[in-house]
Amino acid sequence: MTPRTEKASTEWRDVNTRLLLTKFKSKQCTMSIIVCYAPTNDSPEERKDEYFEQLQMVIDEIPERDIKIVIGDFNNQGILNVMGVEGLGEDTNEEGAHLNKE
Repeated sequence: MTPRTEKASTEWRDVNTRLLLTKFKSKQCTMSIIVCYAPTNDSPEERKDEYFEQLQMVIDEIPERDIKIVIGDFNNQGILNVMGVEGLGEDTNEEGAHLNKE
């Protein structure tokens, strides 16, 4: 990190081996970045469910006013309302529904 970026860093937390949360604060806002690596499709359902529950808990603990960025490997091809129009792929596999639960 550059000295300026390092100074802006307010938190760096390994949630587990698949999730990392880091926060950067500026005069205007706080940016929370979650770096994730989802279990593969052939992982046991319990492991996948636990992973997405932990990811959702991390997302939920970030204040609404923060800018939230979730990046990483979701091991699917993306969903339009999660990835936006910039995501790759047109289809999703069965794991794509995990982040759409509401």
